[in-house]
Amino acid sequence: MLSSKAIRRWSWIHTWTSLISTAFLLLLCITGLPLIFYHELDHALYDEVEPAQLAADAPRANLDRVVANGLAKIPGHAVQFMFWDREEPEIVMLSVGKAVDSDPEQNRLVRLDSRTGEFLDEVDFRSRLTYVLYRLHVDMYAGLPGKLFLGLMGLLFCVAIVSGVVLYWPSTRKLDFGTVRRERSRLVRWLDLHNLLGVVTVVWALTVGFTGVINTWADLIFKLWQNDQLVEMVGAYKDRTSPEGPTSVEEAVASARAAMPGMTPSFVAFPGNPFSSKSHYAVFMRGETPLTSRLLRPTLIEAETGKLTDSRSLPLYAKVLLVSQPLHFGDYGGMPLKIIWALLDVATIVVLLTGLYLWVKRRRRSRAPARAALQVSAGTAS
Repeated sequence: MLSSKAIRRWSWIHTWTSLISTAFLLLLCITGLPLIFYHELDHALYDEVEPAQLAADAPRANLDRVVANGLAKIPGHAVQFMFWDREEPEIVMLSVGKAVDSDPEQNRLVRLDSRTGEFLDEVDFRSRLTYVLYRLHVDMYAGLPGKLFLGLMGLLFCVAIVSGVVLYWPSTRKLDFGTVRRERSRLVRWLDLHNLLGVVTVVWALTVGFTGVINTWADLIFKLWQNDQLVEMVGAYKDRTSPEGPTSVEEAVASARAAMPGMTPSFVAFPGNPFSSKSHYAVFMRGETPLTSRLLRPTLIEAETGKLTDSRSLPLYAKVLLVSQPLHFGDYGGMPLKIIWALLDVATIVVLLTGLYLWVKRRRRSRAPARAALQVSAGTAS
């Protein structure tokens, strides 16, 4: 049993961690709600050229042809990344920059049919509603400082959840679970609803809150991997220059497939960008199960010969990030899990709003006697 002093201390922690983070958590919950269905929203709001209707086992196009067809629409540019859509494997995308080492943030995105190699369209993703919501959700258009700030708000949210759980039993020990005292005042009814939704969503809220914090460290985690494992993998080749006639990307991916049976390519980093080296393709392979499809294995393929030079399992810190990203958005179990995630997101919005309402009402009540005393004092003086 908590002492009255301990309850006051935990109540102070719960109140102020909640208040400080509430506005930003509302932003994250409101923007995160449509992002759960970002794929469906993009299909509903924007016209996209659909790939040809072919048999499920239709052979894949030669990747060199895919690259050539993509660059034909954007001449004078270079492919930095090639990646496959997990939900639509018949789509392959090219991230194209002005040069192999230009800023990836300015890249253009081209969609092609992975079976025929035919150009489908160029996606102006920066103008899409889902991209705007994503940037607001991830960094508020403030880059790494914005991400780290939201990460701090996420940590405060986790503290608020833990302190709320600590306070739940002392405040409801005389009530049956789930009781909402409808015969009492509005303030009491809102308090009961706040407590009920808070305890029902506690596991989900902690999961989403903590994975959200991890996701805000993504830039730092990838930078650590580049300066740690990737440096080791390319160390023997660091003084090499870009080959004048690199082997085809088709051969590079074939070498990675041969070295990693049972895995499929997720994306390819072309020679010269920060996820590979000047003289290597980096083919990131993934598994086939819902979990292993999120865990990538980098495979370095020498661009001059097409031979495998190194392949390693990602370090634990990178694996934790890759697993937490889809878990944060409920992107593991298809539409049923997305709907559950959305309902829990709405419940969390209600918890935040009711918590804010309760604080405002209590604040006004605590000030009422002071205002009355001032009015009496003023009347007496007159």
